[in-house]
Amino acid sequence: MNYSFIIIIIVMIGMWYFMNRQQKKAQAERQEQLNTMQVGTEIVTIGGLHGKLHSIDTEKNLIELDCEGVILTFERSAIKSIVPSASTTVVQETAESPIEEKGNKEN
Repeated sequence: MNYSFIIIIIVMIGMWYFMNRQQKKAQAERQEQLNTMQVGTEIVTIGGLHGKLHSIDTEKNLIELDCEGVILTFERSAIKSIVPSASTTVVQETAESPIEEKGNKEN
């Protein structure tokens, strides 16, 4: 039996495993975002519409989105992303070092 064939099979199984694992992680993260939505959360739909969440109907799996006074009804699966609010955004401060000017110094 040829060992290169066995190695190729093992590599393919490994690639399949890691791709499947990453997909499950992304799906679990998206589901967590959908479950933690609250009224007033800013979201973006798959059509590119930005607005604030007006109401959530978990039984019918529907949401109402307030887009500048216009209330639109969508399925929860139509949410592309949830815009992080300013209170949950972590601001990282970077220490700035003074920049020395390089040039001729006259004494």
